[in-house]
Amino acid sequence: MERVRFAPSPTGPLHIGGVRTALFNYLYTKSRKGVFVVRVEDTDQNRYVPGAEEYILKTMDWLGLEVDEGPGTESPWGPYRQSERKDIYQNYIQKLIEKGKAYYAFDSKEALELERGKAEAKKEAFKYGQHNRHRMKNSLSLSTSEVTPLLKNEDYVIRLKNDALGTIKVQDELRGNVHVEAIEIDDKILMKADGMPTYHFANVVDDHLMEITCVIRGEEWLPSLPIHQLIYEGFGWEAPKFIHLPLILKPEGKGKLSKRDGSKGGFPVFPFHWEGSVGFRERGFIKEGLVNYLALLGWNSGTDRELFSLKELVDAFGIEGLQKGGARFDYKKALWINAQHIKGASPSKLIPLLPPHLKEINSVEEKIELIKDRVETLLGFNELLGLFEENPTQYDKKAVRKLESKSCKNLLTEFRLHIESGQQISKSEYMGKIKDAAIKTGQGMQALRIALVGQLAGPDLFAFMDLLPKSVILERLDNFIKYLNQSL
Repeated sequence: MERVRFAPSPTGPLHIGGVRTALFNYLYTKSRKGVFVVRVEDTDQNRYVPGAEEYILKTMDWLGLEVDEGPGTESPWGPYRQSERKDIYQNYIQKLIEKGKAYYAFDSKEALELERGKAEAKKEAFKYGQHNRHRMKNSLSLSTSEVTPLLKNEDYVIRLKNDALGTIKVQDELRGNVHVEAIEIDDKILMKADGMPTYHFANVVDDHLMEITCVIRGEEWLPSLPIHQLIYEGFGWEAPKFIHLPLILKPEGKGKLSKRDGSKGGFPVFPFHWEGSVGFRERGFIKEGLVNYLALLGWNSGTDRELFSLKELVDAFGIEGLQKGGARFDYKKALWINAQHIKGASPSKLIPLLPPHLKEINSVEEKIELIKDRVETLLGFNELLGLFEENPTQYDKKAVRKLESKSCKNLLTEFRLHIESGQQISKSEYMGKIKDAAIKTGQGMQALRIALVGQLAGPDLFAFMDLLPKSVILERLDNFIKYLNQSL
């Protein structure tokens, strides 16, 4: 059975790049009827942000990405917070040391800075590894009698011992073979001085113990793959498959999308509100729209189809549809996709997502059904439902000037008398009045629309009138006729 994990770090809110990674992990897993695991990688306590883990889990819940195993789950593979697995890491780092694949390093900050300075003087990048570890202060250069007291009295880290020669070859399911010269990989720190593991060590141990079959993460981790391969080989473990996803790019297509880009471009980059930053949810996105859009950032179904439910994405998803190159973020496209999902949703599904004052509107279901195909986000309902509730207080002056004011005023006056007398309010009746008034059909329709909604845009006019009390229609006609009288 496939077991796939999403492993975020609680160092802040979940950026939509992280949300997409979670989504692709979920789609890959569920398309193979596997187990979806969420593991919180919180070993970097200096960068831990209170509330970030809760934010991450709430995001998963909001988007409908059901977690099979994660924080709070009782299972043989837990716990699912790395901060709660410290004893496990201590046990396995000792095993790696015993195998001769890791070693203690006691180098002071000053000594490391000195070596770094020497490298910079030669215009080289400093590496701690095969070429210089013998002259550094570590358990490979010191005797056992020297090491023992140091372990008790000094701070130390534990490093990977990279003795590989030649070329290290690793496999990425999306990008194929990746080759790296072994000499380019330094002896990475596996265990920090505070006793907590680094990302490199903890994620390898956890993925092995949790029986993860495929690791799906961002392409920024691709350079780390050879390091992880060395750790797997050091333990004698078989590595899982790896897929490194393309970046989500800025709207202009150059560089990775950031929070600053959202602020500059006026669009959200977080799923929902975080410390003053408005998210997609507050912008009126429904989860179906956001999930659908994110799925198309770096993947396609091999067809021209663009609209999918979450279940349909699961059924259609395959790694052959993943692209290698970065995916450009397009907020207009996100809005369009969200609008299509709102249009396809039933009023009963949309009403619970609206503010309380909108839910209480009379005949709200019928009104939502009428206007839902005219909004891009849930925020659009505020304005369009308001057309039913409040009489226009001003009119589109540019549109009014295009009317033959006197003829249109007479037309509206005649239609008002028609309604007041109790006769039928219908499009055919009004079209007859337009014909009698001998004015253009377009002008006659525009006059009525401006009278009722104040502008030329809006829902189907006569369907709109069906949902207004007759008294409201008469009042709005009176108000506009009065306005025309004052404008003549």
